[in-house]
Parts: sequence; structure tokens; C-alpha cells
Amino acid sequence: MSQPIIGISIYGRNQAGEFYLPAAYVDVVRRAGGLPLLLPPGEKNIDRLLQQIDGLILAGGGDIDPQFFDGEWHPKMYAVDLERDSFELALVDRAVNAQIPMLGVCRGLQVIGVAGGADLVVHIPDVYGDDIPHRLEEPSRSTSHAVTIEADSRLAQTLGTRSTSITSWHHQALGNVPPNWQVVAKAEDGVIEAIEHESHPWAVAVQWHPEMMAMRDEMQMALFLGLIEASRRFRQKS
Repeated sequence: MSQPIIGISIYGRNQAGEFYLPAAYVDVVRRAGGLPLLLPPGEKNIDRLLQQIDGLILAGGGDIDPQFFDGEWHPKMYAVDLERDSFELALVDRAVNAQIPMLGVCRGLQVIGVAGGADLVVHIPDVYGDDIPHRLEEPSRSTSHAVTIEADSRLAQTLGTRSTSITSWHHQALGNVPPNWQVVAKAEDGVIEAIEHESHPWAVAVQWHPEMMAMRDEMQMALFLGLIEASRRFRQKS
């Protein structure tokens, strides 16, 4: 059976005018059996683009411009990119309607939420405190903490567990949940750590970074294997 094509949204233009993406996303898609296709921000013909892919990964990265969720600027916001925001929000909207399998990663979860009408907590310590660090400051880098997963969720079925330790690198989170999506994992402080669509064949988003763990952690690799299998089914139906 031919490999399903997995579109991966990539980071916006850096100061050198380059698009880029951490290689871990490509590595895990290949290992899971997919064919990665990088999707740079700014593409206008999104419907044509989606015709080329069987699954979608919304990658991590910087913060979403608060104009898209009626929010306010915060001193800790960084790497805001209107071109990327506009592209990914439109991409999610069309991909959900087309029922293309998708996995949101960190920022990707937030994009999915905002596309559906949710707002964001613009800086987690301001609302939830700092008993559980969701990223380490000065310099910003990843950390780890536990999450609890709803027993009857697709996420729990995919990972084969109701609790796990994850790699966390974010300072924002969903403030509420958009219609047709449900919360399926939280951190101990109450921060939303995963959501999934209630009727879509396979649409899951996690606030952590499974791509940073998957090459050595079979549980996190299961997320990508699940996406690839759903994408194969989507390809067969198309």
C-alpha cells in the first residue's frame, strides 16, 4: 500500500527570510510510515493544497496574534506571525470540513481551538500559577510533567494509558473549548493538555511535544502511528 502523504505546517519566515521546521517532525512521520510534505505559510489555494494530502500535522512554534481570539498582548508573547496564523487557521477550518485526519502539536492545539472559536490563556502563570512549570524560562526550554487522560477518549485508546509524563514547552493554553471538541487530558494544575473532535474520524491535538519523544518512546510514537493509519483509511476512501 502506498504511503499516505502527511502535510506538516511549518514555521514562518525567520530573520534570514527562511522557512524552517525541526527535523523531528519529518523523522517521526517517516518512521511511522508516512510521506512528509511541508506546507509553508502564505499559500492562498488551500483547497488545492488539501487535495494533495491524506493527513495533517499542525506543528508547534510561536504565539498566535491575539486579534484572532479577541485577546490582549502580553510581554511574554513571542514569534507572532500573521502570515502563519492566517494560513493555519484557514487550513484547519477546511481540513475539519473535509474530515482529513489531523494531529495538532502544542501551538497546533491552540490553532485548532482558535479556529473553532476558543480563546487562549495568554500566559499560564498569570492564571494557573507556577507550581507546575509548562516551560522553563531564561532561556526558554522544555520541561516535563504528568498529564491525566480521559478513559473513554481516542487519545487514551491510542496511547494505551490514562496517565503519562510528557515533554512540555509552552506558556499559553486553551481558555475554553470550541464546539464539537472535548477536553481529553489535563495537567494537575488544570491546564488543558489535549482535545479531540467529537465526530471527526480522527482529529486529536495535544499541548505537549510528542515529536521530541517519539523516536525513543513507543507511547508517543503511537500518536503518529494512529495518524498514519487514519490517513491510510482516508486515502482509500478518497
